[in-house]
Amino acid sequence: MKDNELKNKTISGFFWKFGEDGISKIINFVISIILARLLLPEDYGLIALVSVFITICDKIVVSGFATALIQKKDADGVDFSTVFYFSFVTSVILYILLFLAAPYIADFYMAFDKELLVPVIRVMGIQIVLTAISSVQSAYVSRTMQFEKFFWSNSVGIAVSAIVGIYMAYAGYGVWALVAQYLIKASVGMTVLWFTSGWRIERSFSVARFKALYSYGWKIFSASMIKVLYNDLRSLVIGKFFSADALAFYSKGQSFPQLIEGSVCGTIDSVFFPAVSKKQSSKEDMLKMLRRTISVSSYLLTPMLFGLAAVGPSLITVLLTEKWLPCVFYLQVISIAFITTPLEIENLQAIKAVGRSDIVLKLEIAKRIIGIALLIVAIPFGVEAIAISFLISNIISAILNAIPSAKLFGYSLFQQLTDIIPGVIISAIMFAIVYIVGYINLSPIWKLVVQICAGITSYALVSLIFKTESFNYILNTIKLFLGKEKMVDDKQKNN
Repeated sequence: MKDNELKNKTISGFFWKFGEDGISKIINFVISIILARLLLPEDYGLIALVSVFITICDKIVVSGFATALIQKKDADGVDFSTVFYFSFVTSVILYILLFLAAPYIADFYMAFDKELLVPVIRVMGIQIVLTAISSVQSAYVSRTMQFEKFFWSNSVGIAVSAIVGIYMAYAGYGVWALVAQYLIKASVGMTVLWFTSGWRIERSFSVARFKALYSYGWKIFSASMIKVLYNDLRSLVIGKFFSADALAFYSKGQSFPQLIEGSVCGTIDSVFFPAVSKKQSSKEDMLKMLRRTISVSSYLLTPMLFGLAAVGPSLITVLLTEKWLPCVFYLQVISIAFITTPLEIENLQAIKAVGRSDIVLKLEIAKRIIGIALLIVAIPFGVEAIAISFLISNIISAILNAIPSAKLFGYSLFQQLTDIIPGVIISAIMFAIVYIVGYINLSPIWKLVVQICAGITSYALVSLIFKTESFNYILNTIKLFLGKEKMVDDKQKNN
């Protein structure tokens, strides 16, 4: 792929992916608000617990093969079909095991209603099989950089699941409204992707291809599994040693910053990895892409997280009502923790792109040993201390992930910090302004509106005054994208 073509695909892919994530996150956000008002915190606590086990099984099903398919230079139909058959069989086995294990899981988590927890686990477990199918589809779409396919599949899936979920919540189905929304979104999205992606299963399974993909993928899988187990460990610990309500408040508080972090970094990562994988032979090109990605993603993400932390009390009161106010503390702490995400994730993606899955695995082991030690220390001090341990762990993880880039790409930790500092400083100024505005004696909804307006205005003005490089780059990229889209439309009209 030529440089200009790759650049155009990358820019177009970013906007398609950002549009898809933006729409899906907004709709999900609205749905979560409606459902949180209709349902009880313990309903969310139960779903949060079950989701941990489903997520672990999903990672086993994917097993790093999706990343290996994207990274492999000459992946073809045989590779994709081989991974599909392996993933599908694995998913069926895992679902059967989870189905049988459901009563034992319920016995272990005695704070939850066993009569409800067992069937929820068994029904939600169907997601494992859906993941096996959609993971290969997603890998194909990502590899071919057809990100508009994600836009349509996710949009349709979310829309249908929203209608069903809200209806069931109004009808009094309780936690089953969340279960239905969860499964319908996945199944509808998978179906749409099947008809639009252009990939079809072949009647072929190559042991040699499987071994080649596995040699790269198992390290990515191991690193990913360690990360998932570590991240979900907090939910498992809270569910075991504390109450369902405590898990619900922690999970809901975490969901707000995750929404922002996933929209920004998730979008950029989805485009960055396949794009940088195509440039893995050029250290100079990879350095440019990595540096640009870290600076831009940090510039976009940091003010959103600082702003979220500042408006937390007003936001929760307005959207979820006062019964959810205990989640504000977790929202604020985890928002600050996610500020380090660009350093952690983008470096990791670049390391994967050059095939150094061994480094990825070593980093995950080191980071999670430190994180688990912090968690163990925090448990006796309560759920708040567990959240703070997550913040400290994220900072350490970002530093560790940044270190290998100095040797691989000539991008030192000092240079990386220099690239993100302008956005952090401007965000800190914005945070102070928004926080002070929060003391104005207004109703919660008007206070929230004023805080949001003050935050957006102050961040844009300061960026404009100091002529921030990332700010100018984003504006120029938007102009470039809109200009190319207009050229395409004009050509279509002329034809």
